[in-house]
Amino acid sequence: MTSSPEPTGSLQTALTHAARLLETHPAMAALQASEILQVAPGHPVASWVLGAAQRRTGDPGGAVEVLERLVAMQPRWAKAHYELGLALADNGRADAAGEALRRAVALKPDMPDAWRAIGDLLMLAGDAPGADAAYARHIKASTQDPRLLAPAAALVEGRIAQAESLLRAHLKQFPTDVAALRMLAEVAARLGRNADAEVLLESCLELAPGFHAARHQYALVLQRRNKPVAALREINKLETLEPRNAMLRNLKAVVLVKVGEYAESLELYAEVLRAEPRHPKIWLSYGHTLATAGRDQESIAAYRRSIELQPGLGEAYWSLANLKTFRFSDVEQRAMQTQLAGTDLTTESRVHFEFALGKALEDARRYAESFEHYVRANELRRPHLNYHAGDVSDFVRRSKQVLSREFFSARAGWGAPHADPIFIVGMPRAGSTLIEQILSSHPEVEGTMELPDLTMIVETLSGKPVPNREPSYPGLLQSLTPEDCRRLGEDYVERTRVQRKTPRPFFVDKMPNNFSHIGLLQLALPHAKIIDARRHPMACCFSVFKQHFAEGHRYSYSLEDTARYYRDYVELMDHVDRALPQRVHRVFYEDVIADPEAEVRRLLSYCGLPFDGACMRFHENDRPVRTASAQQVRQPLYREGVEHWRCYEAWLAPLEHALGEVLAAYPGTPAF
Repeated sequence: MTSSPEPTGSLQTALTHAARLLETHPAMAALQASEILQVAPGHPVASWVLGAAQRRTGDPGGAVEVLERLVAMQPRWAKAHYELGLALADNGRADAAGEALRRAVALKPDMPDAWRAIGDLLMLAGDAPGADAAYARHIKASTQDPRLLAPAAALVEGRIAQAESLLRAHLKQFPTDVAALRMLAEVAARLGRNADAEVLLESCLELAPGFHAARHQYALVLQRRNKPVAALREINKLETLEPRNAMLRNLKAVVLVKVGEYAESLELYAEVLRAEPRHPKIWLSYGHTLATAGRDQESIAAYRRSIELQPGLGEAYWSLANLKTFRFSDVEQRAMQTQLAGTDLTTESRVHFEFALGKALEDARRYAESFEHYVRANELRRPHLNYHAGDVSDFVRRSKQVLSREFFSARAGWGAPHADPIFIVGMPRAGSTLIEQILSSHPEVEGTMELPDLTMIVETLSGKPVPNREPSYPGLLQSLTPEDCRRLGEDYVERTRVQRKTPRPFFVDKMPNNFSHIGLLQLALPHAKIIDARRHPMACCFSVFKQHFAEGHRYSYSLEDTARYYRDYVELMDHVDRALPQRVHRVFYEDVIADPEAEVRRLLSYCGLPFDGACMRFHENDRPVRTASAQQVRQPLYREGVEHWRCYEAWLAPLEHALGEVLAAYPGTPAF
């Protein structure tokens, strides 16, 4: 059977009416379909309407029962298999749902919604390449215009450059073709050009607000672009149409974490996992959020559940290691070694296993073996990164040319008046989370996370043409007007407002890379506080080398590159100290460990805050912490970590040599 039987007369009228009610009044559609089935028991179309209506009204179990009987009677009706697949997915039976959906597209390959549902299931299962392929088939099946068949086929077959060329040529002739715009956005996303994908999808939805597949893609791109508020707006619109879509709810849980709504995110993850309990990647994300919220034992259980479901998921083992206070059992260490001995691991999983095993052996004081695993992890990861150390050195050189004392003097008084942001900058693994925890224990300071907003403002600025000036950042800062600077400061404060959960007057942004943007900070937010977290070069750089970062920090996968980055950072901060004397407050990690109260008093004095004893009891602060040091800062200070790098000193000669005079001068700075 390729289509449903054709009823006649009043039965046809009743069925048409019931089907029409599905989208707007599914409960009434179910009632009418039930009445039809009393008159015509087992009627295929009425059964399909009843099953579809039950799913839409939140009864997936009842829908599965009806639809399984239907496909048994009508095994070649693709539409029935598709609806059964959706009901099974809503009922938490992902494997069976996938089988039903694949049966649907086997019977009718041009079912776009079925391909999209398959893509959602694969994405939930962590199979990104499979999901991409299914989404490409969805786009191809959605395409009715014969002129788009060639680029759609190229997209499905992975010929991305050809697809892009064909689509651009088509859009020159037909610039308002929403199907082509959406396809080109998919091409841009595949190529990592998410900013282009965002613009294309905005245009697409302006032309066709009801294009729901494009809106779903838009929400994903906004999430990747670190625009969580905008992403949530799109997700909420889609939720009214698909309130039980697990993929959508999982995406919402991810985005809620980005705006600091951890309780709501955890609740949503728990709901998704009740419906989809066998997806290891969702357990992994749930574990991350539990760890951020300080629910350590529950996060460990979630990570272990992820491992049970997918023993080769190296990221789950690394997530356990990344808790820092967790210790692997002998059984878990042997399991990691067994996985690494196999040949079927992806490179990504192998990297995670190497880092995790390095940490496990470090905790067991088997330092030589531990170092070997750290080296292998970094060697596996580094070739996949497009990093050139000279780019950072060149940026520092250009910054020193532009950001002179005279430059800032000529712009004194510019910017927005806000004094509430407190920026903590520097290298990662240098004690910034500890400083944030101390500050956020003060009753006037709120902790947030490493906020991407300043970086996003810089990205936006860098696309702005600057007449008669060097077009690259930071050269373009020379062209900003007082009004530009005030607007940029206001923009930052407005962007970060979503992170403010309390009425406390100050908040912390601890994105370490913001040391690159102190020039912009001074122009846009001259009253904000800036704290430079600094740690011994050997301790800091080696800690960075053995840390696998979720994103960014591309320099960190080589001891020499890390050393050079540290040198560049110190050189730029030294220049800032000369151009803006006393502007930045520096905190040395070793000093905090040696005399915490004195350092806390200095820190609070710089921030204009009265001393508060709660800052000395920072480990009692149960706020969410989203960094690798989350568990460590929930414990009292310990001195052992200061010199721990010396356990590896025998293998760190390349790092020592690359640091050179920066190491010799520490805690001072050499004459650059």
